[in-house]
Parts: sequence; C-alpha cells; structure tokens
Amino acid sequence: MESEDARTEAPTSREALRPTPKRAWWVRAIAAGAVVLTAWQVFASFLWIAPYSPLREVVPGNALSSYMLPMFGQSWSVFAPEPINGDYHFNVRAILADGETETGWVSATDVELSMIRYNLFPPRAGIQSSEVASGFKDAYDALGGAQKDLVAGAYRGDDWETRMRDELAAGAVEVDGSDLGSDRASTEQVDAYLAQEHISAAYATQVARAIWGEDIAAVQFRVSRQNIVPFGERKNPDAQRPDPQMTESGWRELVVEPGQNDENFARTFRAQYERISG
Repeated sequence: MESEDARTEAPTSREALRPTPKRAWWVRAIAAGAVVLTAWQVFASFLWIAPYSPLREVVPGNALSSYMLPMFGQSWSVFAPEPINGDYHFNVRAILADGETETGWVSATDVELSMIRYNLFPPRAGIQSSEVASGFKDAYDALGGAQKDLVAGAYRGDDWETRMRDELAAGAVEVDGSDLGSDRASTEQVDAYLAQEHISAAYATQVARAIWGEDIAAVQFRVSRQNIVPFGERKNPDAQRPDPQMTESGWRELVVEPGQNDENFARTFRAQYERISG
C-alpha cells in the first residue's frame, strides 16, 4: 500500500520531468549579444593594457583607440615604479570684448574636482582639466629654452597656430643621433606640443565662455604641477610640498571646435563654479 508521503511527493517528481520551455527568440538574442559584447570588452581591454605587439593589428585602423577612449582608458600610473606623485592645475583668464578688461585667474581644476569630491558616482567631467594640464605640461617640458620663450608670447589672429608652428619649427632639430643632447625640441616634439596647445586653447575658450559669457576677445591659460612631500620626508611634521612648477603661455585667440556644445558645457561648469565660489 502506497504511503501518504509517497503520494504527496509523486506530483512534484512528475513536474520535475517536464521539459523546460524554450525562451523567446529575443531573449536568446539579447543573451548572445551580451556574451559577445562582454568578450569584446575583455579582449579590447587586454590589447589596450598589454605592451604593444602584432596582436593589436587584428583590430584595423584606429578602431581600438576610438572604442577605448575616452570612456574605457586605462592607466596604471598609480603603481610602481613611477606612481603619481603630484597634482596638476589648469588656470584660465580672459580679455573681455572691450579689449581692455582682463579677468582674474580661475582654476578650472578646482571647479571640476568639486564635482567628484565626496561623490559615489563621480562624472568624467571632473578630470578633464587635469588630463589637459598633464598632456600640455609634458609637451611643454620637451621644448627648448628659446622655444618656451616663443610660446610665452601672445599669438592672436586667425593664423596664429600657423605662425606658431613656423616659428617653433624654425628652431627644431631632426633627431638623427647627433642632436640628442640639443636644448632644442625635435620636429616630432614640436608637433606634439602644437597638438596640446590647440587642445588647451580650445578648453580654455570653453571655460572662459562658461564663466564670463560669449563676449570675450582672447584667453590665456597656465598649467602648474606641484609634487607631494618627498618620500624621505614623509614622517617630518614640518615638511612642505615643493613649490609648483609653472608653465608660461601668452594670450591666445579663441579656439572653437566644430560641433562642440558650449551651452551644455556652460550649464554644467558655471553651476559648479557658482556653487564653490558662493
């Protein structure tokens, strides 16, 4: 005679034998797409982080860099042997449309850092000026003394970048082995500086317009880097951070990139600027 327990469990066992219904086609398609996207993300990150090798050539053209930047860029500079040991600042001021009034300096970096401080979900907008400042400082430091004197001057007018390129190129050297010890930058270093100069002037223009409005005639930016307390003095309570290392750049004509959205930038940046400046 069948026990009460057996009769009770029998329907459950029969339910378990029923085949699992197939999932809808669109569910399977989404799952497959998610698997492919995850695999690509892992593979792309590996190619980007790993030292350069022929394997990177499997991704044609600049597709890899276009995918990884700016959202998925990786940096290991917080680790040894060369950890980050200093802060960058990007400062901006402007000449108003009357051609005479000069504004005071504003730290774009302080404004942006206030967006990410104590924020569990920090926006990428909070690190833009630091990245611009870092790139500019590296390129500026590679210039020779006479070339640094040139960029410290004012460059105005529609052709200012062409004139700067010609003047810097006139003092450049071709690195062929004999010129490696020269105090002048190579043509490649000059090109790298000009690219960073353009980016910095364009960013300074956006910052200036966000703060002082459209009626500005020229902008000036300066970049500083201040190292932290040296490791050997870390336990000294009276230790002071070294003085900031400043760059010198003169007044620049406004630089506006095609398709940039000044309105959205100004809405975000100015609101944060007013919040921290009171």
